[in-house]
Amino acid sequence: MSNAEVDPLETVCAAGASRGAGVELIEPRDVPLGGLRAMRVRRTLPQRRRSFVGAWCFLDHYGPELVEHSGGMNVAAHPHTGLQTVSWLFEGEIEHRDSAGFHAMVRPGEMNLMTAGHGISHSERSTPETTTLHGVQLWVALPESARHGAKTFEHYEPSPIEGEGWRAWVFLGSLLGETSPVTMFTPLVGAEMVLEPGASITIAVHSDFEHGVLVDAGEVTVASTAADRPSRAGLSTDEPLSHEPVAHAHLGYVAPGASQLVVSAAAGGGPARVILIGGEPFAEEIVMWWNFIGRDHDEIAQARADWQDQIEAAGVGDPSDPLGESGRGLTPEPGRYGLPNDEPEPPLPAPKLPVARLVPRKQPGE
Repeated sequence: MSNAEVDPLETVCAAGASRGAGVELIEPRDVPLGGLRAMRVRRTLPQRRRSFVGAWCFLDHYGPELVEHSGGMNVAAHPHTGLQTVSWLFEGEIEHRDSAGFHAMVRPGEMNLMTAGHGISHSERSTPETTTLHGVQLWVALPESARHGAKTFEHYEPSPIEGEGWRAWVFLGSLLGETSPVTMFTPLVGAEMVLEPGASITIAVHSDFEHGVLVDAGEVTVASTAADRPSRAGLSTDEPLSHEPVAHAHLGYVAPGASQLVVSAAAGGGPARVILIGGEPFAEEIVMWWNFIGRDHDEIAQARADWQDQIEAAGVGDPSDPLGESGRGLTPEPGRYGLPNDEPEPPLPAPKLPVARLVPRKQPGE
């Protein structure tokens, strides 16, 4: 999982104030990931309006995209720090290699979770058999207690849960009576849900979590009920729920305080598919640039310098400027990231850092 933007922006993210009841709509940004034939993604996190949903800090949604048109996914080895990557596919297959020694496939209904810790590198390539790519790529910010830890990788295939008109797969955290066993460092939840036309699902959720519902397919509405409302059969009797339409590729955000979410698919159309994410609000401020997460500009510059020094030692990069101007005077940490084995292409050099520090991007209410 990578941010392959040629000219990425530095983003300073901080937790924002809750906005109360209701569903806040977050529109996607169309982001090209490289050259003329490269894939394009629809990015809903981070945004100027909102940087996090829990510790979820990055959400790219792509496809369905024909590989013959885009060339598919072909991202050579690149670094990460301070985060976990979550790969989840609807269609296609992607090959993953990383410097912790793991080699795995990403397939529909199976999650790959990579923990970068202090530093890792990996590559991602769609397989020759893949004709269509369709899925989501997400990042989770690691808290201070875990962000300097060891690099590692986990693969998990959740069993489907079925109800009247719906099916779900819980790949992270606990939901609908199922719990994923994969490692988390902050309280989180992540799941895919598919609803038949006209179906609805009522989901009991942690009231101290904030949540996001990403619509991949179909016509969907989202509603929430507050934890302190009187209820009967789990739903408020005081007033009707406000079912907010969430358009394709948009993210419906629900602030902490909801005890239930109601996701409904329109009758008469096709099946609806959504990704639900959530977690306790992330209290730490982070700086995110390219594929690095740190706490300030200087940490990002050091992470970049360490990567450039490593790939220069491997014979890749610009010999006249291996560290970039912002890396001058820094002492690189040798071998911080490592490189995957059996790579068919050289690793990616990092883009140049911004000339100046950018102002922090604020959350609603700050």
